[in-house]
Amino acid sequence: MNYPLITRNLAPLGFLRSPWTGLENEIDRLFESTLSSFAGAPRNQFPVDVYEDRDNTYVRAELPGVSRDDINVEMVEDALSITAQHKEDEESFSFSRTLALPAHVHADKVSANYENGLLTVILPKREEAKPRKISVAIK
Repeated sequence: MNYPLITRNLAPLGFLRSPWTGLENEIDRLFESTLSSFAGAPRNQFPVDVYEDRDNTYVRAELPGVSRDDINVEMVEDALSITAQHKEDEESFSFSRTLALPAHVHADKVSANYENGLLTVILPKREEAKPRKISVAIK
């Protein structure tokens, strides 16, 4: 069974450089979250998982405790913007991410699902970006 490639990446979508990029970004995220908690700085970004299959690119974000009504997903030109607010007692925390979209996304058909604290944005690929089987002729 073939499983889609999954990579956690804080870099803009489409800038995966090497097989180590996901690991490097995960280490950077770990250090960043640890250092920001020591400095007392609020963390207003959240990690996303980006993966793809033959037909779609997916952006997945864990947003536990956030109400569906407090999530906003927008497409602006060639960028995907996700904002969320988490309200706890008297306090409100705001989180946001903006990802550059690859050129192969069919922007008119983007959709999003939110279930059990997990937001999944589905970015369909344009037909010309999908893999095609090319037959080899014998001469």
